[in-house]
Amino acid sequence: MAKVIRKCFVSPDEVETQVFPWGRLQWLSEPRVTGTSKMTTGVVKLMVGKGHDRHNHQDCEEVIYVVEGEGQQSVEVEGSIETRPVKAGDLIHIPPSAFHSTLNTGQKPLTLLVVYEVAGAEVLLRNLPDCRVEPPKKTG
Repeated sequence: MAKVIRKCFVSPDEVETQVFPWGRLQWLSEPRVTGTSKMTTGVVKLMVGKGHDRHNHQDCEEVIYVVEGEGQQSVEVEGSIETRPVKAGDLIHIPPSAFHSTLNTGQKPLTLLVVYEVAGAEVLLRNLPDCRVEPPKKTG
């Protein structure tokens, strides 16, 4: 079992980076970093023209805040899919179990801050076959 560090201040250089064909993800708050048991927070960078497939998080809400770039966000609620362009400053609320997807439609990386109400998503992604994990650049 991994040692829990229980940090209150976290720099992106102090956490691992999960690298996927569509982009990069850094979990700034998850059980192994901050000791959280209630929620997980990460920074996602989607490369130009890339996105992640339609998926859901069972019984878990998600908030996505667009930090930089432009994209297209789809959210399916009660069988109806709504797709909208998104840009820096926009917030997307994903209801529990709702299917959703994100695509970078801009000319530079699309940077997102994601918050899940339940800790654990980071473990599932880390174990996917197309995930390569880069260690932290520094310890702190």
